[in-house]
Amino acid sequence: MSALLDASVALVNALTDGEARGREYAAPEGVERVGAVRVVLNAGPDLDAPAADRLAATAGELRTVFEAVAADRLDDAARALNALLRDTGARPQLDRAPGEPWQVHFHGADDSYAVGWSAGCATGLAMAVGGDYAGRLGVCAAPRCDRVYVDTSRNAGRQFCSTACQNRVKAAAFRARRTDG
Repeated sequence: MSALLDASVALVNALTDGEARGREYAAPEGVERVGAVRVVLNAGPDLDAPAADRLAATAGELRTVFEAVAADRLDDAARALNALLRDTGARPQLDRAPGEPWQVHFHGADDSYAVGWSAGCATGLAMAVGGDYAGRLGVCAAPRCDRVYVDTSRNAGRQFCSTACQNRVKAAAFRARRTDG
């Protein structure tokens, strides 16, 4: 499940427009989108533009789940996830590549790469929302940043997508205290 949650975060943060670390963020398009998906999912050279486009659409749907959970709208998150699970035909099964151990996958052997990752990410987030991680999906609390994260800290106190955003907020608060003092 951890790998699917990590992939969900990476897809949303790489493939959706918004703000990142205090700056506007425009999701890549065309060849750059294909390259971004290859990096995020460690995909091979056979990944094509239609697959990258499908994964970008999935990333947009996954973003709505993170935003709904962060706003404590779990019913909305569940509806979005159920729609994505239906659309991808997500279903668990054990698969094994030659020389590899058995692994749980959430798509059929004939499904495309994009459908497979979409189904897996939807399933991972559904397991999180329906389990102990429901309150651990978040959107960065830093000003001018809307990147998402999964809080895996022991005390469930994470508020930022990265230490860069956390440090940015702390530095701004320190400067404000010095100016007021």
